Amino acid sequence: MARRKGLSFYQKKKKLNIVVIREIMSWIFWIFASMLVAVVTMFCVGMKTSVIGSSMEPSLYNGQGIFLNRLIYKVSSPREGDVVVFLPNGNEKSHYYVKRVVGVPGDTLYIKNGILYVNDEVVDEYFNDEIAEPGLLADNVTLDDDEYFVIGDNCNNSEDSRSANVGTIKKEYIIGKAWFKMASGDSDIGFVE
Repeated sequence: MARRKGLSFYQKKKKLNIVVIREIMSWIFWIFASMLVAVVTMFCVGMKTSVIGSSMEPSLYNGQGIFLNRLIYKVSSPREGDVVVFLPNGNEKSHYYVKRVVGVPGDTLYIKNGILYVNDEVVDEYFNDEIAEPGLLADNVTLDDDEYFVIGDNCNNSEDSRSANVGTIKKEYIIGKAWFKMASGDSDIGFVE
């Protein structure tokens, strides 16, 4: 029988290529897996809060959003220079305080002539001004195990460990370490130093 020449309205159906389908499914799986890891990490490890007041200026500003690492202090301890978020005396009805750790367990601290001394060494890299009010550090304070001393970078406008109603901070009251700051006014987005 002779084959007909000319237009044909019957075309072969294209079969779906199994390799392409696997590749698409792989991409969908990895996108959803990445999103799940990001969400779990944010809710289990990370947390967002805002700075209240000007006690951390010029490092952090009033109302500036910061992200916390809540897991880091479950596997290690705060170090001098860390910016931490805590509840004063564990008071869950209080707002979060954001301050810098200047003393760790075993340290002896005092303020003399507006200068902070930790283990008889001057610590002034965090403050722009002399400290006008020594508070509890008018006398030597030696930190016990699991006690930390915190001061705001804007030391003359900060309610911190120098105040009797805040005092030393126990590790269990520390919520986490501030590690990333959002853009706010004069401050750029970036890591907390």
